[in-house]
Amino acid sequence: MQVWPGQAYPLGATFDGAGTNFAVFSEAARRVELCLLHDDGSEERVELREADAFVRHAYLPGVMPGQRYGFRVHGPYDPGQGHRCNASKLLIDPYARALSGAVTWGEPVYGYHFGRPDSRNGLDSAGHTMTAVVVNPYFDWGDDRSPRTEYHRTVIYEAHVKGLTMLHPELPPELRGTYAGLAHPAVISHLTELGVTTLELMPVHQFVQDHRLVDAGLRNYWGYNTIGFFAPHNAYASWGERGEQVLEFKHAVRALHRAGIEVILDVVYNHTAEGNHLGPTLSFRGLDNASYYRLAEDRRHYTDTTGTGNSLLMRSPHVLQLIMDSLRYWVTEMHVDGFRFDLAATLARQFHEVDRLSSFFDLVQQDPVVSQVKLIAEPWDVGEGGYQVGNFPPLWTEWNGKYRDTVRDLWRGEPRTLAEFASRLTGSSDLYQCDGRRPLASINFATCHDGFTLHDLVAYDTKHNEANGEGNRDGESHNRSWNCGAEGETDDPEILELRGRQMRNFLATLMLSQGVPMLSHGDEFARTQYGNNNAYCQDNELSWVRWPKPGQITGPGEQPLLDFVRTMVWLRRDHPVFRRRRFFRGRPVDGPDGTPGGAGALTDIAWFTPEGEAMTQRDWQAARPGALSVFLNGDAISEPGPRGERIRDDSFLLMFNASPKDLDFTVPARHGRGWRVVVDTARPEGVPPGGGPRVAAGAALRRPNRSLAVLRRPV
Repeated sequence: MQVWPGQAYPLGATFDGAGTNFAVFSEAARRVELCLLHDDGSEERVELREADAFVRHAYLPGVMPGQRYGFRVHGPYDPGQGHRCNASKLLIDPYARALSGAVTWGEPVYGYHFGRPDSRNGLDSAGHTMTAVVVNPYFDWGDDRSPRTEYHRTVIYEAHVKGLTMLHPELPPELRGTYAGLAHPAVISHLTELGVTTLELMPVHQFVQDHRLVDAGLRNYWGYNTIGFFAPHNAYASWGERGEQVLEFKHAVRALHRAGIEVILDVVYNHTAEGNHLGPTLSFRGLDNASYYRLAEDRRHYTDTTGTGNSLLMRSPHVLQLIMDSLRYWVTEMHVDGFRFDLAATLARQFHEVDRLSSFFDLVQQDPVVSQVKLIAEPWDVGEGGYQVGNFPPLWTEWNGKYRDTVRDLWRGEPRTLAEFASRLTGSSDLYQCDGRRPLASINFATCHDGFTLHDLVAYDTKHNEANGEGNRDGESHNRSWNCGAEGETDDPEILELRGRQMRNFLATLMLSQGVPMLSHGDEFARTQYGNNNAYCQDNELSWVRWPKPGQITGPGEQPLLDFVRTMVWLRRDHPVFRRRRFFRGRPVDGPDGTPGGAGALTDIAWFTPEGEAMTQRDWQAARPGALSVFLNGDAISEPGPRGERIRDDSFLLMFNASPKDLDFTVPARHGRGWRVVVDTARPEGVPPGGGPRVAAGAALRRPNRSLAVLRRPV
């Protein structure tokens, strides 16, 4: 075999049409061998003799796409000093564009012998681990372009590749659970009819099935266990794993873009699947343990702020390069439109504390590619000081956990929630205004993959995670949920009616709030996990979306709820007053020419008691469960249109009755004469028939307990 010197960059395996360049970083290594793996089980080793700045490299003419390969690193094995090189372990290329196979659990993939954690295990892991694959980078994208949907027009739909498509009745069996399933017209049609602009996919980076879960007969369903930051997960491909998964993912992105739908990836750069000091040696640990991982004072162990056993070393230039190269790759080569960063607080731990001035944020800010896509932080981790909602830099948006908690508390009837609810409804200015951000920095959600589904939020007081095999100890115990009078399944019509009303309340509140709304897949069908709020290991029908059959309702209230979600999404899209780009001022808004609002002009927002009186400080601090009205002035939108024009919209009056009693709400006298009810969550369909009743200024409107009404006054 011919071996040419090759280049130190780009890292990974780069096919140029005639051969492949291989490059891998390891400062700890004395020698690195490239291992070419053949289908007959044989292995051909090539020593990478060229090294530049600890990057070993070589170019092999004639090595084509589909070739499987790995690395063997000869170097120190001294756990007490943080070194775990072991040439008997075939290592995955951190820059692999595709991975083949799966890990077969047993001693061969571990660097030590079971029961003796400081020993060195010489068993060969080849045949028991995943292998990297050389990939052909060429793909005909045609005229593909990112939709680049502005945040104020964005509606996010969080979904799982397999969970969304596995039970879809219109998908051929071979496409269910795959990237190709995402691209099927039936799935895309559902998303577009729902009004979704952005599909946020739970992890699609190549991940590993946990040893513990496999032994227990379970699976890592969610996928927060990454081993390949450049490789699409091979189990989601419908027709091959020798690079076909890359093509299939690209086809899915192209199809979604043609429908005007962005694709965002949920990415896990905070840790890897190698776990703690008792975990397997699959890639990073064997290449250069001390360069990739944050080690404890006792360097046999790892500092863990993720709850998974390890954390990547965010002050290592090679870790930072890996992350930035990965992000750019997914934008430039895979055409994705943004990222949601799992446990993003860990990425800001350059040293110990979460630091918004960390190198990672600097690199993202100045990167001409990554800085231009959607960047969403899950702004917490499990380390000390890890809850950082509201503290990320201005370029970032955030999953607003305080929004979720406050909205849940309001609708379950917690006292003294009105003041904070008002802030969450209007974009959380207390979190985002002081650093120059706007309401759109808040990604609002009531439910997500982690926790109860929307149905379960109103059907269970406590978690029921027995199927996970951990004695119901796993998962969040404080869910701010309310079962409406019965735990779990019931046939009581009153309880079922109340649960339907509560689901409509959450969905309506989400779409009426300033910020960016995010729906969790299947909530539009009232999907249930039967009280399991931590279904990370349930790769089965408990977690998969159960789609109604075409033209058929398969459960109580599913079709009316779906229609209601569509109505609320489109109401939001049609009316800019619900998706403002600037915070409310609480005063009359200046005209487009700078003329100040007159003394008699209405404020851009106003708050009222159910009696129609302006809210006082005493009203805001009242202990009673929440009841109030909100006036949104469509004639006082401060931000201009795309060409500098004035934006005018209908005005709306929102009536929230989260109390357990029916109440009369008086329409404020001076804020408009003629109103029409356009949303009423007390009705099963959520929308009054025939355009809704008219209500005059000063009139009282009876609002049932735990319900929401939206009144519209035309501009």
